[in-house]
This record gives sequence, structure tokens and C-alpha cells, in this order.
Amino acid sequence: MSYCSTVVFRKGRGTVRKSSTPKQIIRKLRASEVHLVAGMPQAQAANREKISVHSYPRWRKEYDGLKADQAKRLKDMEKKNARLKKLMAELSLDKAMLKEVGPGKLLSLREEACGG
Repeated sequence: MSYCSTVVFRKGRGTVRKSSTPKQIIRKLRASEVHLVAGMPQAQAANREKISVHSYPRWRKEYDGLKADQAKRLKDMEKKNARLKKLMAELSLDKAMLKEVGPGKLLSLREEACGG
């Protein structure tokens, strides 16, 4: 039997996911490594720590070798990076819209508004 690391709650039309924190993920990976060294198969070690067999390789790729504070910092930086990318996209869209309007059109609109 395989366990899922994410619990999904239904709330209205959307879903809310509760996932493990980086600290919990690292703890689970360390415990599963102990089981692997003892000779337990990977799927069984993942199930014992309640990690889905699909999450285990992804977590190892992302968190293997990191300490808890490093993983937290990584997640914080990923969130900040996503926010900055969104801001950059919005600014690029604003710039494209301004280029499309053109400087001459803005001046003529201003003169019309001022009665000039």
C-alpha cells in the first residue's frame, strides 16, 4: 500500500493541499535512508515513512544532501523568484501596451483633455 504525502481537502469548488514542510521531508528521507542501508527495498522504505513511491524520487532529487535550514531557504527563494517573475511579466505587459499606444498618441490625448 502506498501513502500519499499530500492531503487534499475540498473547499467549495477548489481544492486546498496540505503538503509536508521541508523539515519533515528531510526527516522522512533520512529515516528512509536508514531503512535502505539495512537492506529494505526502496518502495517498502518509502511506505514505512508514509511517502508515496512517486514523491520519493522527486524529494530525493530536490532535498538530498540538504539540511533543514538550507531546504527552508531554498523554498523561500523559490517563492520569491516566482513572485519576481510575475512582477516582471506584468511590467513587460505594461511596457508593451505603452509602446503600442505610442508617444504621439499620448500627447494628442493630453492636449485634447486640456483644451489645447
